[in-house]
Amino acid sequence: MENFKVIIVEDVPLELKGTQGIISNDIPEAQVLGAAQNETEYWKLIKAELPDLVLLDLGLGGSTTIGVEICRQTKELYPGVKVLIFTGEILNEKLWVDVLDAGADGICLKSGELLTRSDVASIMGGKKLVFNQPILEKIVDRFKQNVSSELMHQEAMINYEIDEYDERFLRHLALGYTKEQITNLRGMPFGVKSLEKRQNELVQKLFPEGKGGVGVNATRLVVRALELRVVDIDNLYSDEE
Repeated sequence: MENFKVIIVEDVPLELKGTQGIISNDIPEAQVLGAAQNETEYWKLIKAELPDLVLLDLGLGGSTTIGVEICRQTKELYPGVKVLIFTGEILNEKLWVDVLDAGADGICLKSGELLTRSDVASIMGGKKLVFNQPILEKIVDRFKQNVSSELMHQEAMINYEIDEYDERFLRHLALGYTKEQITNLRGMPFGVKSLEKRQNELVQKLFPEGKGGVGVNATRLVVRALELRVVDIDNLYSDEE
């Protein structure tokens, strides 16, 4: 790894000392241009001398949005500067998505193995989406959950003999559409009476053994469809009208 310049953005003195210690001991190629505790200090530093890397904490002054905006503006103004997030926001998955959308080159969580030389080397080598082990474990767990959910949905569609129109009908009922509104969907060639007939047929399919043949309204039918994964609760969307 060649020598490079880095700015550290961190507002907790103890954590800043720890980060500086990691760099000093494990990454001697890094020349620290300075450390910023807030947005104002950061922009002064980067305007004084452009770094190759910004090591950015997200929780500055109790606000997580400041870190995201620093990342976004840095990438817009200085696209050649790499931004590696080093954050203690270990549970805020929405924040991870926001900062990746803002252009971050990677995220390292302040847990487990912390920041490693290999993480920094990967970033400086031009690799995108660099993550340390703690966040990788979370990403893999979420990936496995999503795949499992999709498989359960596909199996339910087959097991209960649900066709494309059944799925669209149930999905839009789950979204609060009336039967009249569903008939107006593009590519939905059914009138209200046909949808009522289809609803009765779905009751028979989803409530076997005669348990649901009587008194099952649209709401109960949708709840059952969600329980059985016939309708994927993580993939609810409306079709074009």
